[in-house]
Amino acid sequence: MSWIYLVSAGLLEVVWAYFMKQSDGFTRLIPTSITIITMIASFGLLALAMRTLPLSTAYTVWTGIGAVGAFLIGTFLLGEPANMMRVVAALLITSGLLIMKFS
Repeated sequence: MSWIYLVSAGLLEVVWAYFMKQSDGFTRLIPTSITIITMIASFGLLALAMRTLPLSTAYTVWTGIGAVGAFLIGTFLLGEPANMMRVVAALLITSGLLIMKFS
């Protein structure tokens, strides 16, 4: 169950990062509200996952999901550049997450 909490927390991190961008510096009410709600939920699920998972694993996986997810959202929804170096970096982060999961 801890891994479900952790992956959900990581996905919510991607959601709040996206809506933080959409909030235009917390000047738009709805994106700001979604940011705050999903941020609290993400932290709460991370805390639940950390009841049984080691800090080094939980925090690394959480931030990794957020980093790769933000890269994908930025690339596909926001039109940010996806040059070869950025794609390789995302693949390396993903590889690290898989290694962390199975170690």
